[in-house]
Parts: sequence; C-alpha cells; structure tokens
Amino acid sequence: MNHHPPEWKSDRLKDVSVINADSLPADTDPDYEFDYLEISNVDYHGIVDPQAIERLRYEDAPSRARRRVAKNCTVISSVRPNLQAVAFVNNGRKDFICSTGFNVVQPAEHKLSPKFAYYALISEGARQYFEATAKGVGYPAVDHKDFDSFAVPLPPLPQQQRITAYLDASCAAIDAAVAAKRRQLETLDALRKATMSRVVTRGAASNPPLQETENGWMPQVPQGWNVVCLKRISEIQTGITLGKEYEGPLIERPYLRVANVQDGYLDLEDVSTIEVPAKVAARVELRAGDVLMTEGGDLDKLGRGYLWDAQIEGCLHQNHIFAVRCFRHKLLPKFLTYVTAAQYGRDYFEATGKRTTNLACTNATKVGEFPIPLPVVAEQERLVEFLDSRLAQLQGTQHVLETQIATLTAYRKSLIHECVTGQRRITVADVKSKGVHE
Repeated sequence: MNHHPPEWKSDRLKDVSVINADSLPADTDPDYEFDYLEISNVDYHGIVDPQAIERLRYEDAPSRARRRVAKNCTVISSVRPNLQAVAFVNNGRKDFICSTGFNVVQPAEHKLSPKFAYYALISEGARQYFEATAKGVGYPAVDHKDFDSFAVPLPPLPQQQRITAYLDASCAAIDAAVAAKRRQLETLDALRKATMSRVVTRGAASNPPLQETENGWMPQVPQGWNVVCLKRISEIQTGITLGKEYEGPLIERPYLRVANVQDGYLDLEDVSTIEVPAKVAARVELRAGDVLMTEGGDLDKLGRGYLWDAQIEGCLHQNHIFAVRCFRHKLLPKFLTYVTAAQYGRDYFEATGKRTTNLACTNATKVGEFPIPLPVVAEQERLVEFLDSRLAQLQGTQHVLETQIATLTAYRKSLIHECVTGQRRITVADVKSKGVHE
C-alpha cells in the first residue's frame, strides 16, 4: 500500500481515526438490550444477514460482546485476517454492539472519508499486511500495535469521495451480476434434482403409462417396473466397531470413517488405518461397486449413496458406514446411487431418520426397508447412461457459472485495490459514467 501517486499522502490508521473508541462498562445494567454482531455474521461482502443479528440482554450476552459501533464505522475482524470479515456500518443502528474480535474504526472525517476507509481496509494490500503481521498458528490474530500502524493512503478528500462513489457503483454492478449467476446456479441445482427424481421414478420418457403398487412410498411406477425393498436385492454390510478388542494376530489396513464419505464425493486425503485380525478384515473389506451409505450426519445427507471404485486397495469401513453390495442381475450400483441422491431418496431418509439436536441417524433396518423403484437391468443401464450424460451437461454449465463468479469476484478485489492505491486514477468522467453525479 506504499505505492501511490506522489500527491497522495499516507498515515497510520490510528492517526486518522479512532479505534475501539467506546465499550460497554463492567457495571452495565443487566437488563440493557442491544443488537449483537459477531464475526460469523460478517464476510468479505459485509454483514451476511441483518436478520440474523441477535437482540441480547447484557446479562445473557457472551463476555466478548462489548464494543459499541457508531454510524460510519468499519468493523474488521482482528482474527483470521485471511477471511476478511469486514463491514461498513452506516445505518446508525441504536445500541449496536460487536464482538471484541472486531476492531471498530471511526475515521476522523476531516482527513479520512468513512467509506474510503472501508475500501482501504478491505483491499488486497490490507489483507496482505494483516496476514503478514498476524501472530499465532491455529487462530492467527493481528495485535493492536500492528493494526494501529496500518498505512492508509490519503488522497485529497474530494478524490476520496470520488473514488468511493465510483467503487460503490462498480461493486454494486458486480455484486448484482454475481447474485444473478448464483440464482442461475440455484436453478441449475433444482433442475439437476428434478431430473434425477423424474428419471429414477418415472424413466426417461415423458408421461409413461403407470401401474399401481401396494407400497405407500411409491404408489405408482411405470408399467413393467416393481418396487422392491433394498434388502431383497442387495447385501447390506456393516463395518468395524472402533474400540473393540480383537484376539489373535493383527494386520494393519486402511479404513473409511464417516468424515471420508461426503455429500456425493469421497474425501480420501486423511484415511486412517486400523489393526484387526485377517478374518475380520476379509469380512468388511470394500469391493469395487459397493455403494457407501452413511448411518449418521446432517439430515439432508443421510443415506446418500456413493459408489466405491476400489480407490484404495484392501480398504475397510467403519460401522457407521453401510456398504451395500447390489445383486447386479437385479440392481445396478450406479442406479442405486441415483435413487439415494434423488428427492425420493432424500424424502425417505429424512422421514425415517432419527433426529437429534443437530444431526440425524438411520440404521440397517431402515436402509434395508428402503423401497427401490425397479425397472429391469437393461432399462436401468439406459437410465444410468441418460443421467450420466444429462448431469454432465449440467455440471459443465455449473462450472462455467462458477468460473464467471470467481472472475467477477477477483475483478472486484483488484478494482478496489487499484482505486485505493491510485493505480487506477478515477476522474469526474469515470464517476459520471456510472450514473453518479458529484
């Protein structure tokens, strides 16, 4: 941030602003109420959800809820600076308190424009400075001395205001474009789910002739299909119980834990090993084509199947992961994974899962009773090929949108940095081009 036009000045942050000016005293009335902003409420784009800001009594608030936030302040997290939890507060909300994990910066407005200060603090140069000065490994934090010493570029006030107006308009346009693309991603995801559900319950043809079943979960299926409980067309294998002591010679083998089986993919970066007898290992060794289904976790991911392709030789699995071994003359493993991922499968496991405070679990009985809409194997093959092709197309579109979002986000960061350091000179004409009049 030291490279800026020669006519610009710079100064330490503490010399052009007041930092952490006001806090709640220890003798605050226990019934005093305030809106509380914590670090999880803020990201690079500011306050994530104003509706999520809690109204608390002083007596019930955490001890870190102490710093007052006035109008035209910037709050910036002093911990984990790489996450850039920074927000500009200009609404003058009464009784607004933030965590002591934030620094509250109130600019001296005759020297430093409040919104220009915000853009300077969220710039790439600021991020690099705060990351370089942060201390600690697991939970790095910027101390007060280093924070106070951050060098703020100081163009003349009219130019600060011109830059702010230009960045406000530019960032609003970029954010609107990103929001539109995120809505496209949501639409794409809904289409993906709808496509899977339609194909695994009705086939690829539109409006196929249907026949009644005697199953409450799937009262109708296309003609020629059946509804069969999973336990009738597969073997459901439980895994190793951790902590259990085994007798006899032990061998070391890799094994999968619930943490390795994610929502639709495997995380094999951290695979543990375990020592068990050879006969136990043989019983729970995974085979190519096994469908892995988790017993517990987030409700919307419960029972989600993932196809094991023998990525690790001789791998075992924990007892909280079911290995479903399909009878392939009746049920194709890939078809089963699509059934579990479709809304039909999600509805079954959400309805039958046992819920706790934050998580949910199922069991071998519920997995075994899972009713599978079952066409003949030849049609399953055709439906799997259809879904593979269609979902690959949707994934390609998703990748394009995600790349565009990443490009726009990177441009936004670059634009802010260039403007607040003077690498990009903002003229009156530039501001007017954004529809803003000084």
